[in-house]
Amino acid sequence: MFLKTVISDLGNVILWFDNSIFFKKISAHCSYSEEKISEAAQTNLGLIRLFDTGQITPQEFYSRIVKELKAQVDQEYFFAIYCDVFSLNMPVLKLLQKLKTSYKLVLLSNTDVCRFGFIKKRFPEILIFDEYVLSFELGVMKPDPAIYGEALKKAGTDPQECVFIDDLEKNIEGSQKMGMGGILYTPETDLEAELRKLGLTF
Repeated sequence: MFLKTVISDLGNVILWFDNSIFFKKISAHCSYSEEKISEAAQTNLGLIRLFDTGQITPQEFYSRIVKELKAQVDQEYFFAIYCDVFSLNMPVLKLLQKLKTSYKLVLLSNTDVCRFGFIKKRFPEILIFDEYVLSFELGVMKPDPAIYGEALKKAGTDPQECVFIDDLEKNIEGSQKMGMGGILYTPETDLEAELRKLGLTF
């Protein structure tokens, strides 16, 4: 069966991201070191999940984080530094632009309303997708089967006609359980070669 749709993750595929940039900046406004803030982030993944699935508002997220860190920052500055952790992976963007002429493109991302809003303004060149499936809008995150199901619904193609690109093994495994092909992306991945192996032409 020929592939018709390319479904791609956003963070660490199309855009590199580094949360340590935020940890360093917020550490200047509280008594915790960058390392301690990183540890706190790992122990508060549940809070981040609530924000990424739209179950708490930006105000609630901000309030809980600054309370946890005893940070002295206003909400506008907090989100300015929370969101500004991305940089463009130009080779992948150029590859997706070439694919767009022949294949349907779907973006599938675990993200929150503030970071995605920032990305739309800072990196408008990435908004080339035919469909968008975002965790904060859907209320579930990868690797929940429901989010892959929504991506397939928006793709309008059978799972066997889709390939999913992501930087996390568990997310690739989740897509494969739904019947899709998967490519685990790392900085060393030759994505063009991997796509051509699957029969894509561009």
